[in-house]
Amino acid sequence: MDMNIDTLKGTIVFATIGRLEYGFDVFSVSLPTSLDHFSSSPPQEHRLTDGISINYNAQFTEPNDTSSDIVYISERTGSAQIYLNSKLVSTPPKTLFHDRPIVKNQTLYFISAHEPADAPFKSWSALYSIKLNGTETETEKIVTRLTPYGHVDYSPSVSQSGDVIAVASYGSRLWQGEFHQLQTDIVVFRRSDPENRRIVCSLGGWPTFSGDDTIYFHRQCDDGWWSIFQLELPENIDTQVPAPRRVTPPGVHCFTPAAMHNRRQIAVATRRKGDSYRHIEIFDIETEKFFPVTKLLNPNFHHYNPFVSPNSGSLGYHRFRGEPDEISISESIIPHLNPVLSPIKSLRMLRLNGAFPSFSPNGDMIALNNDFNSNPGMDIVKSDGSKRWNLINGRIAFCNSWSPTENNVIFTSLGPIFATVRATVQIARVSFNIDTENNLESEIKPEIKILTKEETGNNAFPSCSPDGKSLVFRSGRSGYKNLYILDAVEGEFKENGGIRQVTDGPWIDTMPSWSPDGKLIAFSSNRHNPADVECFSIYVMCTDGSNVRRIYVAGDEGSEEVDKERINHVCFSIDCEWLLFTANIGGVTAEPVSVPNHFQPYGELYVIRLDGTGLQRLTWNGYENGTPTWHSGGEKELGRVCLDIGHKLSGQFDEPLWIKCDF
Repeated sequence: MDMNIDTLKGTIVFATIGRLEYGFDVFSVSLPTSLDHFSSSPPQEHRLTDGISINYNAQFTEPNDTSSDIVYISERTGSAQIYLNSKLVSTPPKTLFHDRPIVKNQTLYFISAHEPADAPFKSWSALYSIKLNGTETETEKIVTRLTPYGHVDYSPSVSQSGDVIAVASYGSRLWQGEFHQLQTDIVVFRRSDPENRRIVCSLGGWPTFSGDDTIYFHRQCDDGWWSIFQLELPENIDTQVPAPRRVTPPGVHCFTPAAMHNRRQIAVATRRKGDSYRHIEIFDIETEKFFPVTKLLNPNFHHYNPFVSPNSGSLGYHRFRGEPDEISISESIIPHLNPVLSPIKSLRMLRLNGAFPSFSPNGDMIALNNDFNSNPGMDIVKSDGSKRWNLINGRIAFCNSWSPTENNVIFTSLGPIFATVRATVQIARVSFNIDTENNLESEIKPEIKILTKEETGNNAFPSCSPDGKSLVFRSGRSGYKNLYILDAVEGEFKENGGIRQVTDGPWIDTMPSWSPDGKLIAFSSNRHNPADVECFSIYVMCTDGSNVRRIYVAGDEGSEEVDKERINHVCFSIDCEWLLFTANIGGVTAEPVSVPNHFQPYGELYVIRLDGTGLQRLTWNGYENGTPTWHSGGEKELGRVCLDIGHKLSGQFDEPLWIKCDF
């Protein structure tokens, strides 16, 4: 880590797609010897985790006489950590991301991202192991990296004997930007010789062992259906491996398999035509018959990532925990702000229940936008999360900028997000009166003043100047999306001109941010390659549009990979020496098909100095993080976050939208 990075201070608030609604707990059911009676006598479901935060990607441990001992991931500490039953497992060195833990022969195997990749556009995900020393939580302080340096591994599985390990791996290749299906290979190696790795199948993910010589994995087939394949390993894994065999039929998506050691059956997550939910089913390899499980229990919940006990007597999975009952301690509230563990001790990080946060001048309130589809509008929330008010309801608003000189003035965009240059989107000035201590109403009636002309098309992403007099924003009025500066009071309706263009070209300049000292504007642009409308990089310029320069994040100018940057939502630190942004340069941390929908599951937060040095990663997860803002105050100035006030947890999130079930 850059030694000067610890000088960074303040509070970063950001959004994550869907994550706050997950409410995952781990559940299990008993598996009878014969599955034919499932439909007439559904099994009883048992919850194995305690309803705190989200709990997921579990495995049963050995021995498993009680069918309740599990190792799993929980985010209750503010990052993805490993828990064995109810206790945190010590896994030095400390990291902010763990995934897919397995306990086998008193050894803990897990994915971690605590070591940087050797190049941009590689995931940091790698497989590690630690010997458990006989207690539930304590470990010997020796971490063994099983993934070779320079390689990327996901989704491990350990054979029944514990001698052979399988992973989904990129090897040493760079991530090419895909996420509908990762172009990983199935790689195996002996636990005693992790450097001697063998690609046994190209194009596959989420391997699972049945015994010591059979591997099942998922892959999307040429006919479009995700299916499970079977791979038989020879006794000597260094010899020729037969081609894999597709075992699940077209017409139903099957993924994230969990094989049984003593049955010719696998548990799979499925998506079927006409069903909006992901469910767990048992597939019998010999009869080629599916046996539904979770649809009999919870037909209107998604169920994810099945796992099976060593004796094949229990089936587990995670799902939304549902409504809390009388004896449940389940969290039923989504706090307005939720702490996230930061890699920089002096820098506080909070996840927002909303998007596009912007702080009031003194930091006591945050403006934010609600869900753009089901609940469009704008709210304000106290910066300690204790109160929330609605300003705009039923009207799509996005990207907010609080006037630095006026407590109760917020600038926003009104109209459809991600629309064409000709779509009507307008810059609005929203002003209101509020008594934050005594106002008990949940809704405030604001005054909304439109600052752009309707016929000018798509105007969005305002950022206010430090003196409160001007806005920089993106407009498509010329036929291209470029940047303009607008009068913050009268807009372009001001006499003698209230608007001027500051960038001009056949490309996209967007998401501008005015520096706190008023000297610079940072923005995202594809001007280096206008034909590519997906890849954007950071640019900075003077406020008159002069001295435009690119800040290279993923490599030096002219490098082969640098133009693959997807960088958005840039903003400045208070001292104007650092830029905060979201980017794709860390690749994908987990297999996207195993989690709910994320439009960009590679979106992670980073900071970099204005001179292009000191790049530091701030988040690690399988989600899409975005729309960050950075305030100079910390907990002492802004208040300790209140976690028991918020919205009701409803479990409303989507399956990956790219999983089609209608062909």
